[in-house]
Amino acid sequence: QLQLVESGGGLVQPGGSLRLSCTASGFTLDYYAIGWFLQAPGKEREGVSCISISGGTTRYADSVKGRFTISRDNAENTVYLQMNSLKPEDTGIYYCAAINRVVAGLTASDYDDWGQGTQVIVSS
Repeated sequence: QLQLVESGGGLVQPGGSLRLSCTASGFTLDYYAIGWFLQAPGKEREGVSCISISGGTTRYADSVKGRFTISRDNAENTVYLQMNSLKPEDTGIYYCAAINRVVAGLTASDYDDWGQGTQVIVSS
């Protein structure tokens, strides 16, 4: 069973920034595409961003384009989500997920393994 651990969430004011981390335990992320998903209160989980094995292909939901940046450091076995210009609608639990493919998309059912999530609250 692959283990993913998210960190970096917290309370931030609108316009602020956070950097989320997704670290793998017990396996290497080198062979996995990774996605970030948001579950906002009362809503279904939705794709935010994803990155291919090489990091050469990235995708973003329209709602976060220009504000969020996904990246990976395979040497650190970690994928990051840099979130800038945060808005109240970015509030929720952020999950990272992994799939043993070169590239994946923003559909939750594409992914096999999930972390426990990290909470982000954007509020003044």
